[in-house]
Amino acid sequence: MAHLRFRFLIVLTALLLLGQATHAQLRRGGRSVVRGGLMERPDTLRAKRDSLRLAAVLLELDSLERAQFAADSAYLTALRTDDIRTLDSVIQVRIAASINPADTVKKHFFKKGWFMSDSMSLSKVCWLSTVIPGYGQIYNKQYWKLPILYGALGTGLALFIHENKTYKPLKRAYDAYTDQSLVRTPELDALQTKLIRSNTRRQLYLGITIASYIYFIGDAALSYKTNDVSNVKKATTLACIFPGAGQIYNKSYWKVPFVIGGFASMIYCIDWNNRGYQRFKKAYNLLADYEAHPENYPDGPTDEFHGRYSASFIQNLRNNYRRNRDLCIIITGALYILQIVDAHVDAHLKDYDISDDLTMNIEPLVDYTFVPAQGGNRPVFGFNLSVKF
Repeated sequence: MAHLRFRFLIVLTALLLLGQATHAQLRRGGRSVVRGGLMERPDTLRAKRDSLRLAAVLLELDSLERAQFAADSAYLTALRTDDIRTLDSVIQVRIAASINPADTVKKHFFKKGWFMSDSMSLSKVCWLSTVIPGYGQIYNKQYWKLPILYGALGTGLALFIHENKTYKPLKRAYDAYTDQSLVRTPELDALQTKLIRSNTRRQLYLGITIASYIYFIGDAALSYKTNDVSNVKKATTLACIFPGAGQIYNKSYWKVPFVIGGFASMIYCIDWNNRGYQRFKKAYNLLADYEAHPENYPDGPTDEFHGRYSASFIQNLRNNYRRNRDLCIIITGALYILQIVDAHVDAHLKDYDISDDLTMNIEPLVDYTFVPAQGGNRPVFGFNLSVKF
């Protein structure tokens, strides 16, 4: 009997211990972890609980947003085409009403850097200066040059326009006189003298206008300091703007007389051959008209040679002058390209070593090369030859 009571007490004690452990496990919660015999702190458990709640809330919101998006897509699909167009027009009207056109232009030209950027390239500044005189000075913040630019440009242009008004009536009177006869008379000589003087002043004023215009484009390129531009690009750009400017920038001053002299000679040859072409062209027209209608000229031929030369001979002279004029124009274009190439190459050679140090060195050479037949690296002896030129 006592033995049975002892067994019953042992079983009862074991059941009580097991129940207490189960009650403690339930009180800790299913996610509590015990490591090393110590439980986690309550604040850590609270943080985990909050994070789990936040994740559940975000998951629920995401599912709601997807459901709403699907509903909106289905609704838009169900709309008629006219309704969709109406909705699109309403949206466009609202967008247009909220945008200021002045702000749009300002954003396009300034914020995007199309018209006035802090990092505009040299080529773009030069092109804009060509279209808008004075833009390069404004971009380079050299505002004091603007009165000089517009003063020289405006004065030269105004004088050219004024003198051109005087030249045109003289030119019309001269053409009307010479179309009838090229016989030298005091009236024709006086008219031609006035015409030449007026044309000379007109060309002088036009030259001043063009020179001031080109100078300030070159000044914009020369004063450009926004980005790092190589001397090669700047010399090439200046040579494109004005012949000889690239050679001056490269400090090759001895080349400038050849460039300027070559262009001056070509321009003179073009003008000379063009005047000869116009002269013999008019003489040929008068002589050809005389040969076709001699009854209209009772006093004989009215060309400046008075019929001493045939029409075919004068025609050949006219064609020769025209051919020489066109050839001089082609040579002038080739000379322009040649001086650009010269400025570009010369700027490259400024940094090239062209010293007279011509040396040849011979040095002993010791190297190690892997030789498979010998199963390892073996020394190789020889000479190293270097030539400097």
